Amino acid sequence: MPEISRFFGIVIRMFVEVGGPHHTPHFHAYYQDEVGIFAIDPIELLAGGLPRRQRRLVEAWAELHHAELKDDWSTLQEGRSPKPIEPLR
Repeated sequence: MPEISRFFGIVIRMFVEVGGPHHTPHFHAYYQDEVGIFAIDPIELLAGGLPRRQRRLVEAWAELHHAELKDDWSTLQEGRSPKPIEPLR
């Protein structure tokens, strides 16, 4: 699963489903032993969970990079590698 960003101990990854696209464009956010799966449009937690602070950081980052997330999703569905996205600083 390609890593597209990393900030404050949070790793953001996105992957393509073999054999067909997922139903909802989304990304995975990893923090320690926790995983949250976030929809891209609109940005919302679909499954899993993160501590409150990390969830807010992920949501803020995703809002700032919404267009890039959508582009990376399309790129992956076409079988190409996604571009890295700037982390929060």
